[in-house]
Amino acid sequence: MSMVSEFKEFVNKGNVMDLAVGVIIGAAFGKIVTALTDDIIMPLIGAIFGGLDFSNKYVVLGGADTVTAGMPLAGARAAGANVLAWGDMVSVILNFLILAFVIFQLVKFANRMNPPAAAAPAGPSEVELLTEIRDALKK
Repeated sequence: MSMVSEFKEFVNKGNVMDLAVGVIIGAAFGKIVTALTDDIIMPLIGAIFGGLDFSNKYVVLGGADTVTAGMPLAGARAAGANVLAWGDMVSVILNFLILAFVIFQLVKFANRMNPPAAAAPAGPSEVELLTEIRDALKK
């Protein structure tokens, strides 16, 4: 079998196509969650905490003496500062938690919609099989 035909067979299997669709939908859903977090949730959290903007929260670790308090994160990085951008990390963690919760709910819903298949009837036990063999040998 040539490599091209093997590749065609591999790609045409259902699992590969399902995976490709899942990755594409997952990337699009990730963008939705990022927009939800950045445009709705984080501004609400900022308003609750008195106008706090997490996207510009950082700690200067060194590298630039010209960084002043209140300077935006992009300005501090442009000044050559080595910064620990903890505000961005808060947003990313919140994105992850929302995404994980929604995926958990989807899996839970899918499991409820597709109950597990009934177990196959159990065959004879080992003791019953050995008894049948013994009885057959006695004859």
